[in-house]
Amino acid sequence: MSDSESPNAPGTSDAPGTPDVPGTSDVPGTSDVPGTSDAPGASGAPGGNEAEFLAERFESQRSHLRAVAYRMLGSLAEADDAVQEAWLKLSRTDASRVDNLGGWLTTVVGRVCLDMLRSRRTRGEEPLAEPGDVPVRMPEPVISPVSGIDPEQEALLADSVGLALLVVLETLTPAERLAFVLHDLFAVPFEEIASIVGRTPAASRQLASRARRRVQGGAPAPDPDLAQQREVVDAFLAAAREGDFDALVAVLDPDVVARSEGGVTAGAIAVATGASSFAHLARVARPALVNGAAGVVVVTEGRPVGVLAFTVVHGRIAAIDILNDPERLAGLDLTLLES
Repeated sequence: MSDSESPNAPGTSDAPGTPDVPGTSDVPGTSDVPGTSDAPGASGAPGGNEAEFLAERFESQRSHLRAVAYRMLGSLAEADDAVQEAWLKLSRTDASRVDNLGGWLTTVVGRVCLDMLRSRRTRGEEPLAEPGDVPVRMPEPVISPVSGIDPEQEALLADSVGLALLVVLETLTPAERLAFVLHDLFAVPFEEIASIVGRTPAASRQLASRARRRVQGGAPAPDPDLAQQREVVDAFLAAAREGDFDALVAVLDPDVVARSEGGVTAGAIAVATGASSFAHLARVARPALVNGAAGVVVVTEGRPVGVLAFTVVHGRIAAIDILNDPERLAGLDLTLLES
């Protein structure tokens, strides 16, 4: 089917069709997937309008599929592309043979995302490296006002998907990332994951286990109280504005890491030293929620020049993740911060 003939996903505005992604033509996964709801076959469409009924069923899964794709890819635009591809696959499929639409679509999106991650590797876009190496890619943050998360962002940020978690996911291989995201975050069984990555269920379990260890070591669970998070971040900004080195060290965890596309800095002394030069930017930092946690957007002359996400653990900053790439910053939706 050509792009001009490809049906658009419901809820999109004349989106062009997406060409087939290798490895997604024969998608397994019609068995039940935990965490997804069973749906009747398309043949049960009321009034016989099967195309409209199928579109409605797909639309009911959209937020879930976008959440899966965002965790897999760390990019909202690429997540939307993956969801669009899932619609194209569904539109070419006899949906009456699909027992569980939610599980089937989750498998399709997982396979599409896996191919996209592998494509990054072939283009030389390696995942973020460990401290001491040079990282090359930060995930795209979801920005919200301090008053709360927009309803459309709630599914994206469910289960505390902070920027620190996405940063650590960037260090995983594509297969490890898929196994961890689908199993640990969406309860997809390893039998389903094995069919996507082309390995045995036991090998898929090992992929998820390796990924889990990396995540537990690099993305600690933040303190749940947003007000307390904000107090710690405000104390950091105040110390940075005043150039108070001792106050900076006091608010940082001894093993804090600051990560950006320019490198990784580890340790409270090193991070505080770098933050001391942040004084002029701290004065124009706007408070925001970054992936649901306390953060700031640095704005100069009406344009964003940086986004900082803070992971606060036991009252101290354990991680600072920084996006400062001008091109990617220009693509962020900051309209909610203007109100």
